[in-house]
Amino acid sequence: MNTLNPLKLVILVGPTGSGKSSLAIRLSKELNGELISADSRYLYRELNIGTAKPSPEELASVPHHLINVTSLDSPWSLGVFQREATRLIEDINTRGKLPILVGGTGQYVRAILENWEVPGQVPLDNLRETIEAWGERIGFDTLHGRLARLDPEAAAQIDYRNKRRTIRALEVIFATGKRFSDQRTKSSSPYQTLVLGLDWPRELLYQRIDARIDAMLAQGLVDEVRSLRDMGKAADLRCMGIIGYPEILNYLDGETSLDEAVVLIRRNTRVYVRRQANWFKPADPRIHWFKAADPAVADHMLDLIKSHFSA
Repeated sequence: MNTLNPLKLVILVGPTGSGKSSLAIRLSKELNGELISADSRYLYRELNIGTAKPSPEELASVPHHLINVTSLDSPWSLGVFQREATRLIEDINTRGKLPILVGGTGQYVRAILENWEVPGQVPLDNLRETIEAWGERIGFDTLHGRLARLDPEAAAQIDYRNKRRTIRALEVIFATGKRFSDQRTKSSSPYQTLVLGLDWPRELLYQRIDARIDAMLAQGLVDEVRSLRDMGKAADLRCMGIIGYPEILNYLDGETSLDEAVVLIRRNTRVYVRRQANWFKPADPRIHWFKAADPAVADHMLDLIKSHFSA
């Protein structure tokens, strides 16, 4: 890459339910842009309603990338995402368009923004199976607690419900004898980057999230999860810990009522929002925060983007 003329990149971040996807589509239309998803849930073809994935009409309205690119049988690592997103940023710039990275998966965004070099330890099937069996025996919440003892930084960045990432971190630690977090290096961004953030008052955000959960249920979330369970995907859904799917699985398995499952989805989503705030901090000087409730928020963002890249 020519360091005198670095590749352009807009990054749009914010908590789940903040309206990032629809705003990114508006920005992309105005700026001759293409969207790159930084949402780990959108990668999977099977997951639609429970992830609030953009509709087919929205996906067709502007070019989208890294949505519906794999299946639950072939989960992507952070390293695979980073490699593909990096390739797309270069390709979109080369074609004279503006790449807009949008999503709320903090690790994905920071890996691009900070040019992470993630641990390259080759998967060891026997070790991974041993750790998974250990988790089955002691409980995966407890397994995540063991990771927190060995590597507090890694544990803080991995959702305790995400069994797959917890197992991977422990696998790398046991295979190398080094903390997982110590093996991830970062450097300055190779891009001319502008980071935009959407800010909602917490109570208004929770109201939006509750309305979105109600819409998911009305659109057929229970039927989506039932279909995935009937396809033999229940273990994959539980392992990945994507909010909404394990809770509905518990309802379908007779462990809770539907009302109890919905209460848990709301509660777990609130916890997730608070975890996202650790990745996208109000005091982060790299992020230009905008009041999401402002009717002119898109116009304000467009003005900043145009002035930033014309300077």
